[in-house]
Amino acid sequence: MVMAGHDNIHRYSMITAMGYLTACQVSRVFIFNYGILSTDFSGPLMIVTQKITTLAFQVHDGTCKEDTLTTEQKEQAVVSKPSLLQYLSFNLNFFSVLVGPCSNYKDYVAFMEGRHLQHRLRRPGATGKPVHNGWDQVPEPSPVGAVVHKLLICAGCLVVFFTVTKAFPIDYNINAHFISEAPFLSRLAYAFVSIQAARPKFYFAWTLADAMHNAAGYGIKGLNEKGEVSWDLISNIRIWEIETATSFKNFIDNWNIQTGIWLKFVCYDRASRYRTALTFVLSALWHGVYPGYYFTFLTAIPITVAARAIRKNVRHHFLSFGVLKLSYDVVTWAATQLTICYTVMPFLLLAVEPTMQYYRSMYFHVHIISVLLAVSLPNKPSGPRLQPHSLNNNVKGH
Repeated sequence: MVMAGHDNIHRYSMITAMGYLTACQVSRVFIFNYGILSTDFSGPLMIVTQKITTLAFQVHDGTCKEDTLTTEQKEQAVVSKPSLLQYLSFNLNFFSVLVGPCSNYKDYVAFMEGRHLQHRLRRPGATGKPVHNGWDQVPEPSPVGAVVHKLLICAGCLVVFFTVTKAFPIDYNINAHFISEAPFLSRLAYAFVSIQAARPKFYFAWTLADAMHNAAGYGIKGLNEKGEVSWDLISNIRIWEIETATSFKNFIDNWNIQTGIWLKFVCYDRASRYRTALTFVLSALWHGVYPGYYFTFLTAIPITVAARAIRKNVRHHFLSFGVLKLSYDVVTWAATQLTICYTVMPFLLLAVEPTMQYYRSMYFHVHIISVLLAVSLPNKPSGPRLQPHSLNNNVKGH
């Protein structure tokens, strides 16, 4: 950050940060022998890697011509390098150093300088410039309600974890007796339940981190449709949207949100070709070197392509009537949740042998179906799309 010029600061920072993280992840595999111990250092290091690279790209964008940047890149561009104190504070502040999430540098500095409230509650006028709307005449919003709500969610996640999660261990999916004796549908059902039961620990960690930021006064996103203050600026999870997701993309967009934003900012929006593949590969590399991570993210590539093809070629046929739309939602919900279970199972199994054992027990059906759909369906829809005004305005897109 100090030595590199603005033209190459993002490249050097990415190579250095990701290289060091990968080296540490390799040592983690050999030292911990596929275990995740209480002394595991990888989580905080992964968050710091996101912060270092995010800020480096923002500093680089601050020196680029505006016509070469996207709207998001223009808004987040940093015109000058931060001081050492600002840099360390952003990367190592106490409320995000353990599990994150990574936030926008400009938002963090505005919060530290007391401008966060002013920046977030001013509404843009017709010209795009902020207008006076009385934000400075109301009391400073209290985070108590948001914090209590999120802590209650954490408590619920703990209850589920200590009851349901313990009753459905992931390893039972590759139990030899279970695989040989249970029919395919039973194994599919157990995979669904066990993956659902594994989510509360992630819900707990990310919701607690969000509550900690809110308790410090950080996290105001703006005003919602009801005119109420929203404390979801750096939320990392949307539980309801995940559990009711009817598409692969909808699930991903609401899971580990800030990491998704980081991947989009440093990779997807920058790549000229193979955006989806490169983004999934970077995600796998960032998570670590366990083979299961790569099975998960490489499997997600054909699934994403197939899901896009289905949406473009099939979805519009089911939007004209309420019953058809409901039937489509039910089917796509089930397909999405089962596909997610199949995709993330290696992520939890970690090693090659149990992953291949699970894939064989499932007959590689998601791999086969997704590849066939991606190859057989055209990139562009063959039938006419319904015009937006003919759709039910209450229907939420997938």
